[in-house]
Amino acid sequence: MELQVVNSSRSNMIEEITPTQNKSPFIESNTKEINLSHLKRDCTIPVFAKDNEITISHQDFIEGVHQSARGVFSHQEFSIPSIRVSHIIKGRTPEAIRKPANELLPHEKTIYYERMAFTIDIPTIQESISGNTLSLSVGGVRAYNQENLYSKKSLEKFKVFVGFKNWVCTNLCISTDGFSGEIRASNMDELQNKVFKLLSSYSMEMHLEQMSTLEEQFLTETQFAQLLGKARLYNHLPKKLKNNLPDLIFNDGQLNKVARDYYEDESFCKDEEGNINLWNVYNLFTGANKSSYIDSFLERNVNAHNFTNSISEALKGNSSYHWFLS
Repeated sequence: MELQVVNSSRSNMIEEITPTQNKSPFIESNTKEINLSHLKRDCTIPVFAKDNEITISHQDFIEGVHQSARGVFSHQEFSIPSIRVSHIIKGRTPEAIRKPANELLPHEKTIYYERMAFTIDIPTIQESISGNTLSLSVGGVRAYNQENLYSKKSLEKFKVFVGFKNWVCTNLCISTDGFSGEIRASNMDELQNKVFKLLSSYSMEMHLEQMSTLEEQFLTETQFAQLLGKARLYNHLPKKLKNNLPDLIFNDGQLNKVARDYYEDESFCKDEEGNINLWNVYNLFTGANKSSYIDSFLERNVNAHNFTNSISEALKGNSSYHWFLS
């Protein structure tokens, strides 16, 4: 396995970075795609109600992660951000306070998005696994519903990741050491420093090595059926038994999609004998994760990585992880 790094000149401003064409969004669910200009031009920025202190905006978060990534992965090419939002919060300007909603003019309406997820791809750092092209990707999630905006300003919460994007399907591949589920910061300098630390500590080679071994291990049709059946039972297990098993936080609807795609997915389905390698199983889970809400999306993605590696350990004979296949 040899990591491919293609040299290119680095753009100076995030708006000037060469865009990358996506075949499908990295998250679907109830999200819609927007661009950075829309956030800057059309959206208000929430404040903490008791002291009117401003929050760190979505656009500042995106640009802060971008700047930190440029510091860690220097001399690389970066794509423009792919941004998905949900849960629009609507308001109105003071002069329109007494107008009926259907009479509001465009300039009298205000909006911001409660939840936002984004990725910035680094296409000059690539790898191929099982014929799939992967490129390095950084990004994050911001969810205002996880802040107490009715109080005074306090440390704000952010989720940040670095991992790989599979360009066959735009599924994200994120490991535990490339993810922080709660970076707390009170200002941009503090946020960028913590993001820089996370990106710097990420073990890219180890992550790639873990993923590349998955294509060498296979489940039979019987084992795959056993895996999904046990996955459906998992949430109903007694706590004592559940505590001894690897975590699985996918819901029944997502497990149904994994089962359907085992037969129907063009890229990751079973072979003619019904066997499926763990790389394909992993991508069935990360594909099903696209139906997650923004605020649980990254955690489930990391869970797909950890769970698939647990199944890998079970196939190697580790009895601690064998319940899902027994």
